[in-house]
Amino acid sequence: MFKIGLAEDDIKIASLIKAGLEEHQYDVTSIADGTEALIEFQANPYDLVILDIMMPGLNGIEVCRQLRINNKDLPILILTALGSIEDKVIGLNSGADDYLLKPFHFKELLARLEALLRRSHKNFAPKNQLSFADITIDTYSKTVERAGKQIELTAKEYTLLELFLKNPNRLLSRQYIAENAWDITFDTGTNVIDVYVNFLRKKIDKDFDKRLIHTKIGMGYILKEA
Repeated sequence: MFKIGLAEDDIKIASLIKAGLEEHQYDVTSIADGTEALIEFQANPYDLVILDIMMPGLNGIEVCRQLRINNKDLPILILTALGSIEDKVIGLNSGADDYLLKPFHFKELLARLEALLRRSHKNFAPKNQLSFADITIDTYSKTVERAGKQIELTAKEYTLLELFLKNPNRLLSRQYIAENAWDITFDTGTNVIDVYVNFLRKKIDKDFDKRLIHTKIGMGYILKEA
């Protein structure tokens, strides 16, 4: 798991970035103060850091300069509302590898982050694919394939399959599925979880020799090969 440092004093923006990156399997440490961010990023190893410019304590430009003194290879992305040519030149001359303006689309931030990681880590692979046995889903395009065959799922079926793929070989109770796939409290008087598991089975198991979704009677469901 790649470790990302985020220095951003806007709580809402920081929370959105952190949540989005964690959804793509990145380990994110978020800090709202430039001085504290510099201390943390110098003391601990990070694969990439994202810096706002206008922060309490040291500003992002100074944090970037200080980081560059002892770490020439750390990918640094400046994320700021300061968008003049002069601001960009100052940011890049301070040692930043890329410069992204606010407001921004998360997909663009993610694409730039992954481009920097590809450049600095030969073994880097984007975290947009989840696989188990011969089934693969793309979490960006929400597409599903099994043994090279594309499978069309509804939104709820896709969410359910993604939950299984994130928890392979793990028994998932109906309550866990309800809370994590649909963010609802499980009602023991309803069979909605069983219904959707059966819908999903018909699409990813029915036409294949090996079943992947198995039932543990009275306990829940598990994604496994045998």
